[in-house]
Amino acid sequence: MTLMKTLFRSALTASLLATGAIPLAAQPVQPLNLSALPKIAEVDNRFQSYNIEMVEVTGGRFWAPYGGPPGEMYRQRAALDLANPRLRHLARQLKPAYVRVSGTWATNTYLPAEGEAVAKAPNGFNEVLTRDMWRGVVGFSKALDAPIVTSFAAGIGTRDAAGVWTPAQAQRLIDLTRSAGGSLFAAEFFNEPNMPFASDLPKGYGSKEYVRDFKVFHAWARRAAPNMLILGPGSVGEGSIATNLPPHLAEALRISTSDAMMAGTPGSVDAVSYHHYGSGSQRCAAQGMASTTAADAMTKTWLTGTLKDAAYYAALRDKYEPGKPLWLTETAQAACGGSPWASTFLDSFRYVSQLGQLAQQGVRVVMHNTLSASDYALIDEDTLTPRPNYWAAVLWARLMGPKVLAAPAAPSPEVGLYAHCLRGKPGGVALAAVNSGTTAQSLALGKGAVAYVMTAAKLDDRTIEVNGAAPNVTGAGAVTGLAPRAVRSSLVLPPQSIAYVAVAGAGNPACR
Repeated sequence: MTLMKTLFRSALTASLLATGAIPLAAQPVQPLNLSALPKIAEVDNRFQSYNIEMVEVTGGRFWAPYGGPPGEMYRQRAALDLANPRLRHLARQLKPAYVRVSGTWATNTYLPAEGEAVAKAPNGFNEVLTRDMWRGVVGFSKALDAPIVTSFAAGIGTRDAAGVWTPAQAQRLIDLTRSAGGSLFAAEFFNEPNMPFASDLPKGYGSKEYVRDFKVFHAWARRAAPNMLILGPGSVGEGSIATNLPPHLAEALRISTSDAMMAGTPGSVDAVSYHHYGSGSQRCAAQGMASTTAADAMTKTWLTGTLKDAAYYAALRDKYEPGKPLWLTETAQAACGGSPWASTFLDSFRYVSQLGQLAQQGVRVVMHNTLSASDYALIDEDTLTPRPNYWAAVLWARLMGPKVLAAPAAPSPEVGLYAHCLRGKPGGVALAAVNSGTTAQSLALGKGAVAYVMTAAKLDDRTIEVNGAAPNVTGAGAVTGLAPRAVRSSLVLPPQSIAYVAVAGAGNPACR
């Protein structure tokens, strides 16, 4: 089916849903027995979390909006106002969550000492993180009850005459966080060490140098912040996009691999962390990275692509850090800021599928990049308007608890079903259902179920409806247009829709 036909069908579905005129699909032979679903995994209570890039905090050159000059990758942006009431109102709906402040730019960001006047970044650094800027991060974290996850500066400016990493900058960050009344919950040494060429690290920096530096970092971190979880290595894409790169990039990645880094530092982290992007965005084209088109967005290959990196890093975890949790500390639709359709309903099918699949695999935490910067953000950075993925995230946060259940049988191969214990309701069960197909499907739920059905007039819309109403967050922080709909016995899943279901009275013993 062409994309145009798909968009037309989506528009028709939304219209029918609003009028209640969608015909029932063939009923499943047997109702879903939600009370018998066994527990298969348990994730962190803050499983669904989000990133704020360090360059958002400092201001600087980040991924340019589409529509600018040909070949434009970056554009200057002002520092993000983390005290903005609307931003906080929106973020509050995503609780419980961690906030990760990191990214490639963090590796070369300079934090001045108390009383130090800095007009521009010193040699070896690119951006300046003022002390008030970081106090703003701590204030955001405390106001939102969102523990901070971060990484440290490790670029040329942090190194001694022999090129070895020194903890002076990292110690400043720890000390400032404490003086501001906060703490660092967890940290990676530095961002994506398997891509040292992207972070202005010393020429020739590779796995051997990382192992040497990580040992210095590890010893310092255990002394300076004994309660801070150490995550690592925080590499990106070695099981997915890194396997399909042009020769010059593939060769660059071979000098620093997670396998070699972890082999040299076994048993040294509290959780194994990694990053995943399904492809590169159009902004990455000049670097030779392949991108995925909107026409591929509903394919099984795309919707299950997250499992490749999960399996790759889980295997390394089992080899070098057996029994440790697995954290996905950065992920989104596509690297380099996301494709133009990352901000539309079309990407919500990947978003919910990824959360569901990784929870089933026992990945403890998934951090979406970003909260409010570039096309892959949950929130439009200019207008602070929630995007479709934001509403998918809000419903996940409200309903999907940390206990993961075996999924019931789906009515079609094009329906992904994910089951969790219902948050805050002992014995209750929550479902996330992703219908990527072009025909309506139905779920026999029995009595007592309520549903939230997400649809859009067109798949490439940046707004959605839930049960036929447009959700919103008011200026006072109240959510409107997100009321559940009672399900009599069966729930119809419109073509190309996403639904969340809550059954408080499911009576599942695994959820007590």
